[in-house]
Amino acid sequence: MSTLTAKQSGRRPRRSILPWLATPALLLFTGFAVVPLVGVFALSFTTWDGIGSIRLTGLASWRAVLTDPGLPHALWVTFLVMAVSWAVQTPLSILLGTFLAGRQRYRAVLGVVYFIPLMLSSAAIAIAYEALLDPNFGLGAGLGIEALSQDWLGRPGLAFGVVIFVVSWQFVPFHSLIYQGGVQQIPKSLYEAAQLDGAGRVRQFFSITLPQLKYTIITSSTLMVVGSLTFFDLIFVLTEGGPGDATRVLALDMYKRGFQASLMGPASAIAVILVLVGLALALLLRRLGGRDAAASQLEGAS
Repeated sequence: MSTLTAKQSGRRPRRSILPWLATPALLLFTGFAVVPLVGVFALSFTTWDGIGSIRLTGLASWRAVLTDPGLPHALWVTFLVMAVSWAVQTPLSILLGTFLAGRQRYRAVLGVVYFIPLMLSSAAIAIAYEALLDPNFGLGAGLGIEALSQDWLGRPGLAFGVVIFVVSWQFVPFHSLIYQGGVQQIPKSLYEAAQLDGAGRVRQFFSITLPQLKYTIITSSTLMVVGSLTFFDLIFVLTEGGPGDATRVLALDMYKRGFQASLMGPASAIAVILVLVGLALALLLRRLGGRDAAASQLEGAS
């Protein structure tokens, strides 16, 4: 009816401009994400040393990767780093985000201070911590504290703990900022009602803040889990995957195969595996969030 009216009045019907507005972003995503991903997938079926000619070898690179006994260990270390870093970062980020959501002036200053590690380069952070943890010339030796003068990067357990600590130190500020925004979106009336009922701050945190941050936790966890698959520069500078293979994650394994062993085919296969694992985890977490959202809508409708 509106189209007929527009035709009768001599005016053209108004078309949505949203597809045209999304075109530049779609072109950038295609050029910098889809095309390289297709190229890496195609390269995984070839043999190439990075300099000479590329030879199509079918599934040879995939067989070499999937039959390598070091692949399960690299996957295990990758998932272990992912799980432990998530378990460390999530509680700290929620507590810091809730704390920074207050109205006191000094909290804004602390928020800026907490955000500084995220602005630093991962390689620079790794170099600084490597110097601080040196058993002969580091912080422990300088202060004369024997407990700090250990071979932090030379023992498997200690090296893994150092990696988790440095990763958390760098990325907790980012997730704290996400939780800070989530806490600030919670209606103040919920806290006022809880105060009238006699609930203290701890009870308010567990009964109001955490349930209201449910979808924020899913978003932060998705970024945290998928981002942990790409940890490379920090681990490479700190430990180079050692001692032994204690911190050899899949991204570092990909680098060593491709740029140190000049095996671009197997390295590309590992890159495809990383993409598939990241997509599977992101879809899983999104599905969990979707189910929760649908359940809450049904409860609200009932």
